[in-house]
Amino acid sequence: MKLPDQTIVVGGVAAGMSAASQIRRRRPETKVTVFERGDFISYGACGMPYNIEDPARSIEDLVVLSAEEARSRRGIDLRLRHEVTGIDLDRGTVTVKDLDKDHELDESFDALVIATGGRAVRLPLPGFDLPGVEVLRELSDGAAIKKILEGKPRKAVIVGAGYIGMEMAHVLSVRGLEVTMLEKLPQLLPGWREETVAVVAETLSSHGVDFHTGATVEGTEAGPDGRVAAVSTDGGRYDADLVLVAAGVRPNVELAASAGLRIGDTGAIWVNQHQQTSHEAVWSAGDCAEAYHRILRRNAWIPLGTTANKQGRIAGANVLGAGQRFRGIVGTAGFVVFDLEVGRTGIGEEEAAAEGFDPVAVTIRQSSRAHGYPGGVPIQVHLVADRETGLLLGGELVGREGAALRVNTLATALAAHMTVADLQNLDLIYAPPFASVWDPVLVAANQLIKKVGGTK
Repeated sequence: MKLPDQTIVVGGVAAGMSAASQIRRRRPETKVTVFERGDFISYGACGMPYNIEDPARSIEDLVVLSAEEARSRRGIDLRLRHEVTGIDLDRGTVTVKDLDKDHELDESFDALVIATGGRAVRLPLPGFDLPGVEVLRELSDGAAIKKILEGKPRKAVIVGAGYIGMEMAHVLSVRGLEVTMLEKLPQLLPGWREETVAVVAETLSSHGVDFHTGATVEGTEAGPDGRVAAVSTDGGRYDADLVLVAAGVRPNVELAASAGLRIGDTGAIWVNQHQQTSHEAVWSAGDCAEAYHRILRRNAWIPLGTTANKQGRIAGANVLGAGQRFRGIVGTAGFVVFDLEVGRTGIGEEEAAAEGFDPVAVTIRQSSRAHGYPGGVPIQVHLVADRETGLLLGGELVGREGAALRVNTLATALAAHMTVADLQNLDLIYAPPFASVWDPVLVAANQLIKKVGGTK
């Protein structure tokens, strides 16, 4: 293949900058231009809640790579506040708008990487455009929330009870606000096991967070100063000086779709395992793109920074013909709410049944440390497997010590397509400060193996 002389990357941050940097490292003579519509090109978005928790820290502490470093050290032609508004695949050009000068130009490419990311869901309801109603997705969102907190607000309402909602319930409580969480679906953490949710709910309650499930939000009300003052629902009205909408994320696919690129069944950009789109000269990576799921054995859309960085590196390498393959995800994620660690990986019973498996599951509780060693706390482990084959399908862990990183053991087992018997026989660490002779993961495997086939 003819190597590209001019590559354009649409979007910075994790996937876009990983792709651009990979191209420049592998072939310095290839010109790489990154168009980023925002003010920053590389920052740790997942660290925003913890930054907001500390009023002494600047939100810009999360910047990993400055524009100047990208230009001088990596040789990338970086253009901030430039938005790509159109792609012409036949001509091999993109139309770009300079947002500061309100000027449009066309740029040619031999290869194109689309890393347009995702956006926070904004509710199309009355009053959700009022000052004081925020989302948390981009660095500017974090800065806006920190600015509001400088005014010492008293009450916050969080709309949505997923990862961001949980983390921000913790953060805003620590910052001294009374926090109310509203979730439209029947339970907190939709899609998680009831046993896990029960532990999370108890933690929220013990820290004074008021939460309501099955709550349909109808709008917000403004106070005398024109800022948000309350959220109205079908079940009542909740005072609020700050409203955080944490109702999910959507992939930014409009640019790719208008260019005629294939959009996958998930609603994100379809890519193969080389990160190539339906056009041979276009690659995509990050929160706008699908990812191969090792258990489902098809594409899924689970937007996470870890995936974005890996996909971006592979897209950049393959622009230059490296032929690298993204091995896939298993849906590993986690968060902290107050002193509680919560993590999951793989698929649950309901999704497993929908995929044609015959799922069986167990839930156990085991101390994080050996008996007799002080300070141990319960860890709850939930495992799911296929009844006939014994194949491990997923798991959830929750506890106040040692829960989250144990999820990595399960994620590794899933990536290797291990059975419950394989998991049961893993040589895991034993030392009284860390685990008993039977680690909680192994205890769960010992119970689950009684329910699966192929064990006699």
